[in-house]
Parts: sequence; C-alpha cells; structure tokens
Amino acid sequence: MKKLICTTVLLLFVHCMIAQLPPVFGADYEDKASHSDMVKTYLTPQRIIWRSDESDTFIKNAETLLQKGSGQVAVNDKDLFNLISTEEHKPGILLDYGKEIHGGVKISMGIRPSKTPLKLRLRFGESVGEAMSDIGGERNATNEHALRDFIVEVPWLGSIEVGETGFRFLRIDVVEADEDAPIKSIDASFIYRDIPYLGSFESSDKRLNDIWMTGAYTVHLNMQNYLWDGIKRDRLVWVGDLHPEVMTVNTVFGKNEVVPKSLDLARDQHPLPEWMNGISSYSMWWLLIHKEWYQYHGDLNYLTEQESYMIALLDLLETFIDEDNKEVLNGVRFLDWPTSEKPKAVHAGLQAMMIMTFEAGSELMNVLNKPELGQKYDAVAKRLRKHKPKGNTTKQAAALMVMTGLADAQKTNENVLKVDGVQRMSTFYGYYILEAMAKAGDYEGALKVISDYWGGMLDLGATSFWEDFDVLDVRNSTRIDELVPAGKNDIHGDFGEYCYVGYRHSFAHGWASGPTPWLSQHVLGINVLNGGDTVKITPHLGNLEFAKGSFPTKFGVLKVRHVQVDGNIETTIDAPDGLEILR
Repeated sequence: MKKLICTTVLLLFVHCMIAQLPPVFGADYEDKASHSDMVKTYLTPQRIIWRSDESDTFIKNAETLLQKGSGQVAVNDKDLFNLISTEEHKPGILLDYGKEIHGGVKISMGIRPSKTPLKLRLRFGESVGEAMSDIGGERNATNEHALRDFIVEVPWLGSIEVGETGFRFLRIDVVEADEDAPIKSIDASFIYRDIPYLGSFESSDKRLNDIWMTGAYTVHLNMQNYLWDGIKRDRLVWVGDLHPEVMTVNTVFGKNEVVPKSLDLARDQHPLPEWMNGISSYSMWWLLIHKEWYQYHGDLNYLTEQESYMIALLDLLETFIDEDNKEVLNGVRFLDWPTSEKPKAVHAGLQAMMIMTFEAGSELMNVLNKPELGQKYDAVAKRLRKHKPKGNTTKQAAALMVMTGLADAQKTNENVLKVDGVQRMSTFYGYYILEAMAKAGDYEGALKVISDYWGGMLDLGATSFWEDFDVLDVRNSTRIDELVPAGKNDIHGDFGEYCYVGYRHSFAHGWASGPTPWLSQHVLGINVLNGGDTVKITPHLGNLEFAKGSFPTKFGVLKVRHVQVDGNIETTIDAPDGLEILR
C-alpha cells in the first residue's frame, strides 16, 4: 500500500493559451540537463523570512541575496552577504524562493581570510516550519526519500551545488565558530521538464483559475525522469496516484513520454500475479489509465504492446470474484488513506473498481480487434453489477459507486457527498467525488467544493497541492509561509495521519491535481472520444459569467470560449484541422 509499504508562482498564474516556464519564473540563468526535456534554472530568493541576528553584527548585507546575479564569483566582489560566527552565536537565515520547486541550491562564496571550506547546515522545507525544524521529534521531520537537513562545505572563492528535493524555503546556519564568510549568492537550482502548457483555463472566477493552474503546476513538478507522486516524498511511481496525474497531463501537456515510460516501469517491476505496488486497486488503475491514454491519443501501437499483460491481468482479476458476484481481492486492499480502516468502504470501492476495470477491458479488447474477449469481459462486468455493497458511509467509495451506477447519483450527492461540505474529503479521491457530483448534475456544488477545498490550501500559502488536507485543521493554524507564533498551530507540523504525520507530509503531490482536468472537461465541456479523433463540447458554467481555454489534441490545440448571455451559453470554437467537433 502506498506508504503502508513505508512501514512494510508564487503560483504559476499564467492566463494565456500557451506558457513556457523559464520566462514566467524570471530565471537568472539556466543549463540544459542530460535529458532533452529537462532544464535546470537558477532562482534568486524572493524574501528573507527570519535571521538570527538583527543587530548587523553577525549577519551583514543580507538584502544582497535578493539581487539577481550571474552565479559567477569574482576576485573583486564587494559588499557581499556576510556571516560572522562566534562560540556564542552561529548565525542563520531563512530564505523564501516564492514557490514550491524541485531541485537543490547553489552557494557561491567570495574571498575570505581562511581558505578552508566553510561548513554550513542546510535545511530545506516545503513550509517555514519544516525549514526551521530538527530531524525527528513530535513534528516528524525526516531525511527519508530525499535529504533535506545536512551539512555541506563551501569552497573559498568557489561554488557548491547540492540537494535534490521538493522545497520552497531554505534555512542556512554556520556550523563552526570564528568564521567570517562572504557569500555572493544562494540560488535555488530548479529542475523541471521544459515543455509548454498547451492547455489553459480562465473564467470569471479568479480563484478557480488559480486552482486550475496550481494543479497543472503540481503535476509538472512531478514530471521528472518518471511521473512521481511527490517531489519530496515519495518520489516513486505509485500507479493509483498516476490516474489523476495522467488526466492532468492529458489536459495540460498532451502526449508526453513520461506517462508510457512510467506505466511500462510499473508493468515490468510487477510481473503477474503480483499486484502493482502490492495493491490490487493499483493494478486496476493501470488498466484504467491505459483506457484514458488511448481515448485521448489513439496510439494503437502502444496499446497493442500492452495486450498480453492486460489479458492476463483481467483473467487474474476474474479469479477474485466469488459465487455471489462479490470481489474478494487479496493483497493490500486500499482506496485512499481516510477509508483504509473502513472495510465496508474499501469493499464498496473495490467492487466499483472491478466493474470499471472489466468494462474498460471490454472496450480495449474491441479496439484491439478481439471481440470475443470484449464480450467475455463485458459479461464479467455485468456479473459484478449483481452485487450491491452495503454499509458504506464514505464520500470516496460512494463516488466510485455513483460513477459505475451502483448507487443513484442524485440521492448519493444529497445524502453523502454534500454532507458537511468538504469535511472528510481526500486530495486523491476528491477528483472522483467531483466526477460523481457532475454525474448528479450538481456542477455549482462541485465548483463550490473546488473553491472551498483546494482553495483552502491556497489560502494557507500553498503554491502546489498537498498529499492530504483536512479542512478542520485550518482552525487556529498559520500559513505555511509564516513563522508560527505561540498559541497557534503549524498546519504542516501539527497534523497528519498514517504516513503523512507532521513534516513528512508532502506538499507537492500529483494525485491532488483533480480540479485541473475536471474544470477543462466539465466547465469548458471538452470530452475526448474515439481515440482522440473527436471532441464533444458540452459546457457547464454554473454561475460563471464566462469560461475560456485551450486543450491539446492529437491534431493540435483546441480553443473554446463560453459566455453566459441571458441564461444561454454562447460558444466560440477554434478547432485544428482534422478534429471532429460534436455539440
């Protein structure tokens, strides 16, 4: 189980049709990495949040760190940022780079009396609290998956570049006494894929626009050599997490090699009868992702490569159905963390997922010109529908039941999904809750959920979406970009359960990006059909005055604009040649 196995900018608010990252970020300088799409960009700190000394005795010229430079030291550098230590005071400073990034830091030092390397302690943090923390303790700061708290040596008249983690904040402290260190720059080295934002979303509600872009940016951060779930933790290919991430990739970036590369890795790492990541539902998500990938891009050659594994997986799954048509899956039984201790919810969700998987399998077998297998798997799905799970009270499993027709959409929306607003949500399954609300026709309600839940993270200073978010934790909590005063809660360090206790909690988790594809699909109304050959446009603006945006297709970028006029929606479409449009 994701993390059971652990125990076992500035938001990128770019309201344009196509945006490239480097101009947006205002990088000082950049290098191409070894991979063709990967770029390393150097960023200057945006502000100084804290310093150990305000007297100008131990820390001098700190504001020079905020000035853009070249990253190159020189023998005649003057008035540099200066750290002076004694036995009694070893100075430290906390920097804010303005947004969550993936990478490390480059520290450059000028000439000083001693030519011995300078020892500095670095503490990276996704929040101010994490950057100010020590390893361990009740708030659970860790060096797991990626080092974020360690000591380095900086050379005399030279530079050092270290670190590979997810962070926004960096604290630096002098380790030894009697040091006099002139520092030219402390630049973040930001590593990302240099790809355009082909998809976009803009509406009359700026908060929704910001949420769409934050979801897109969160997934972009995780598009490293593989598609990870988190850039600080776990930095792994978790297949269930990939489903909302891949939907975001489809919506924002179009066809990108990181998706098939990651899907193939998961397939090859887990030969049958193993479940992917040890979790039966994650093997089902793998097949469901392939259905979506083919639907959006129509790559029959790639789908054909999966044929033998898909058939073997579906045949294996069929052996876990009992005489009452009930799933009896073994391995780790998991939907998401909030439902993990509720067996009735897990069963309800897995039963729905089995139906989804066999229906997808039937569809894909027909695409692969295997109609006999298409009929076989469709019959299995129909068998599974004969069993109606009882006793579920969770929004997550209820959403899956609505999506598969095991539960009435409108009744479930009123009696389960909308109860207590956005309490008992999860960032992962929030996407499927939105999908279920759309099936119930409650688009205004879904927009409110997006604004209240994902917008709640923005209100706390988030520049990427989190692994988990409980709206009840907001009470008496400070923003992640502020020091925590006495009597207030640290939204990062004081909360969390399961594997995301305290600072171990990931603040850039791709599975939380659900509003991005949802807004494009349901508000802009862009639904891809027939292996990407056709797009059906059915907008749902709710109370929005207008919504417009772009969407990557196999033929090029589609652009749409919808405006409410006297209770009717007027639509303008600019479609690339070859793309069939249905209304």
